[in-house]
Amino acid sequence: MMRNLTAGAVATGLALVFVLLPATTAPAAAQPAGAGVTVEGGQLAGALSPLGEEVMVYRGVPFAAPPVGELRWRPPQPAAAWEGVRDATEAAPACIQNEIPAEVQTFYNAGVDRMSEDCLYLNVWTAAEADDSAPVMVWIHGGGLAIGNSADITYDGTRLAQRGVVVVTINYRLAALGYLAHPLLSAESEQGASGNYGTLDQVAALGWIQRNIAAFGGDPSRVLIFGESAGSWSVNHMMATPLARGLFHAAIGESGGSFGSMGRAQAKADIEAAGERFVEALLGDGATPSLEAMRAASPDEILAVAPELVVSAATVDGWVFPDTVYNIFAAGEQHDVPVIVGSNADEMSILGGTAGAETLEQFRETTRAQYGEHADAFFETFPASTDEEAQQAFMDGGTDATFGWEMRTWARLMETVSSPAYLYFFSRIPPAPDAELYGAYHTAEIPYVFDNFGVSPHPYANRDYTDTDRLLSDILASYWVNMAATGNPNSEGLPEWPAYDPEEDAALHIGDTIEVEQGIRKERLDFFDRYYAAQREGNN
Repeated sequence: MMRNLTAGAVATGLALVFVLLPATTAPAAAQPAGAGVTVEGGQLAGALSPLGEEVMVYRGVPFAAPPVGELRWRPPQPAAAWEGVRDATEAAPACIQNEIPAEVQTFYNAGVDRMSEDCLYLNVWTAAEADDSAPVMVWIHGGGLAIGNSADITYDGTRLAQRGVVVVTINYRLAALGYLAHPLLSAESEQGASGNYGTLDQVAALGWIQRNIAAFGGDPSRVLIFGESAGSWSVNHMMATPLARGLFHAAIGESGGSFGSMGRAQAKADIEAAGERFVEALLGDGATPSLEAMRAASPDEILAVAPELVVSAATVDGWVFPDTVYNIFAAGEQHDVPVIVGSNADEMSILGGTAGAETLEQFRETTRAQYGEHADAFFETFPASTDEEAQQAFMDGGTDATFGWEMRTWARLMETVSSPAYLYFFSRIPPAPDAELYGAYHTAEIPYVFDNFGVSPHPYANRDYTDTDRLLSDILASYWVNMAATGNPNSEGLPEWPAYDPEEDAALHIGDTIEVEQGIRKERLDFFDRYYAAQREGNN
């Protein structure tokens, strides 16, 4: 089914079909959950959202104890209760992370002006009353598990809350503080495991939401988790870890999976060995590693360790992840919940996608080094005979290897359980003078999903959006809200989105038009099926 999203279509009345909000959209409550909200730690005082006064916002709500001192590199512990009414009008600092130079344009460092190791807090947007049972949408931010900020204004939940959901954004520990594995840390653990602290933070946040979201008018039996990039890896991780069972009931992954590329969970021995190199650099040559010395190091000292020694990756530790994410899904042991998954057409355009392949000769050398015996097949799939073609081929290959293949694989592996997957492909190019250069770039869909045009100063989140984009945003936000409410993105007035069938291989193509399309980039993704299968078998 195709719907034209041009401005002309709006003028001729097609917009009347799409601007109707789905049945799940609720009117604003006359008296939203306000200063009287009480959660397990005590009472909270929030504030009206500056983007929509019928929505209350509660910022900087603790879901775990500060992971500092003796709690550094340990699973999160319960937050302490407080006396009186806690001011919940200011977001907490972002978790400790390396600052990105101002001249480097990246979506994820937007709004990171304060950082602290004490960062395990969440934010809630609600227009519901305390006795309502509104669906809940929990956002996990991206940034390679190394940077990012749940309070970034691009993730403001006001517009979604106006559609009748409760929105939550969460922090989690990042980089070395969130994912360091080390033999000494494993030895002190009751589970014999280390690393995955950021993952455990996400589990803790979801547990807190189960126990407390009703106070904000949310329904703990209808919690959807969604995220983009490393946030999507994290959604994938939540589906795989047995520790998150029962904590959510639907999931959306935008441009990131953990089945074979850079988001994959890695072997404990490999991550612990990397951790030993990190600690050696942290403590200095000749120092005897100890937990006391590791926990005595300052955050600045931790950030000063060479970035190439920092491993921001999940660990197959036998506890948080009993196996690789691929094997867990292949065995049908992931959580049996419906999912929306998808990727963008030009993911690598803002991710240094041509680095190492600026010329045809470099392209060939880099590809042979990366793909080994699969290089000739790569060249057949992504042909190039000029420097310009080589750059595009290399970027296309990176987009498909890291994003397109991951998301189709995620959809396919849902065949091992009973819940459906809904696959999308986003190709709408946000309008701007540099639109041709970047295309449908990594993160491009986020402002559409949150219905947040023009709220962020970041150039990748604030383009020259048109009525066509606003119409498309209304449709995407409706799909996402429907998924939270019912486990199905469809509702009356929206283009029908069929559940994914591997035989049909159909996805909802979201571009200047919306249509169901079969076999999007099939030959390219099939190449990576063969490549990653060989990787899993150890045939490099």
